[in-house]
Amino acid sequence: MDKEIVVASSNQGKIKEFKEMLEPKGFIVKSLADFPDIGDIAETGTTFAENAIIKAQAITDKYGIMAISDDSGLEIDAFDKQPGIQSARWLGHDTPYTYKNRVVLDRMKDEANRTCRYVCAIAVTRKDYPAIVFEDTVECLIAHEPAGENGFGYDPIVYYEPLKKTMAQLTKDEKNAISHRGKAVRKFEAWLENEDQ
Repeated sequence: MDKEIVVASSNQGKIKEFKEMLEPKGFIVKSLADFPDIGDIAETGTTFAENAIIKAQAITDKYGIMAISDDSGLEIDAFDKQPGIQSARWLGHDTPYTYKNRVVLDRMKDEANRTCRYVCAIAVTRKDYPAIVFEDTVECLIAHEPAGENGFGYDPIVYYEPLKKTMAQLTKDEKNAISHRGKAVRKFEAWLENEDQ
């Protein structure tokens, strides 16, 4: 199998996490920054899986190479599972997460139900093959205050009960072991190993 793979994302946090997982396995990991002529890929799907396929397929269709795309986000049960697939665009794409997180905490101030989950769908596309999707979740709670310097996005306000830490307080290894993306990537890796046989 070709060891060059494009992560169909311009999110530096996401690209870094994929590089940490895939480079030790011998992959040359590229990102959308390496293909500036691709332009904006409209995410028109209604689920994480659909959006992940749209992004990866656009790369494979244009360049004929293997692509991986992750569509992930936060579902807050008290908000009817919002922001969901709009997680990155919620309150505006360029709005800093410190502000988004503060809005969530303000709205959740008197909310008893603090359950939430991160969802991750990873799509893999290759020339002349149907797309494959690996999906997983991690159940969490909305914290009462932001905490931690690691991670990105909503991590400072997403509390992982078993470890008594927010996602932003977890070490890289702790996060990869339990996160929605870590679990979905392991499904992807198991598939890769079978494909390599």
